[in-house]
Amino acid sequence: MHKGGAEVETLTTSPRQRKPHTTTLTPDLRSPLLPPMEEWQLTLHWQPEAHQQAQFQQLYALTLAGNRQFNLTRITEPAEFWEKHLWDSLRGVQRFLHEDWESGGRRQKAEGAGEAGAAEEEVKTHLSSLTSFKVIDIGTGAGFPGLPVAIAQPNWTVTLLDATRKKITFIDQVIAHMGLTNATTLVERVEQVGQQRLWRQAYDLALIRAVAAAPVCAEYALPLLKVGGCAVLYRGQWSEAETTSLEAAVAVLGGKIDAIEAFTTPLTQGDRHCIYLKKIAPTPNEFPRAIGIPAQKPLGLELDTEA
Repeated sequence: MHKGGAEVETLTTSPRQRKPHTTTLTPDLRSPLLPPMEEWQLTLHWQPEAHQQAQFQQLYALTLAGNRQFNLTRITEPAEFWEKHLWDSLRGVQRFLHEDWESGGRRQKAEGAGEAGAAEEEVKTHLSSLTSFKVIDIGTGAGFPGLPVAIAQPNWTVTLLDATRKKITFIDQVIAHMGLTNATTLVERVEQVGQQRLWRQAYDLALIRAVAAAPVCAEYALPLLKVGGCAVLYRGQWSEAETTSLEAAVAVLGGKIDAIEAFTTPLTQGDRHCIYLKKIAPTPNEFPRAIGIPAQKPLGLELDTEA
């Protein structure tokens, strides 16, 4: 259904009904300015268009306003917000920012091929507008990384999932206020969503940031992906022991670890890792397990204990 310009997804089997919003966000137009656009190119080798930079500034102002109502985040200073919410969100999808992506995989942009190349690129652009690359942000919280990704990639369809209604209420208002027609919300537990035909194996890309241990994140994300899809796990520190337990978990879930990228944040030099999982086979029907079980009995750790 549509509400204030934002499409809201709900489970047909869920008794929980959405209530009309009773508050309206009023962004503070005097909010401090974020770092300039050039910082993106210097640190991410990608630069937003002017209107996207304006959208990031608007998102910042709306988050500050929402924070007064919903207590969403302690990260409110402009440089810190840029680094830890905007830059960090897009660093996880950096590999996708430089290519033309659509449902079913990636296609490199045609360059230097004369009229034939230009015509091919025009067809690809048209196809990209018709065929949506579907992304889900699991446990989105205040809307990160999903909202920055929706701004950076307007041809993608981004679903922001969270079990906490007040967070989705805030995100609905942001989506409506900003007119983000490519962003939708879903309020439900991910364990339930992963067992619903409408969402299971429906997405090309799953993003999951600061939600749970890596094997738990894998059990949440992989059932939602199409075969060939990718999950991005946003992490801080990372160890070889975590790699071992994650490998055991993803093998059961029909996936594999595709890459582990270590990097530092551009302003505070904080250690970060992004773990990229590729889905190579359908996930067995028993996953994800019932609500709470993935976190109580993480797959990789459970297998290590049994061994």
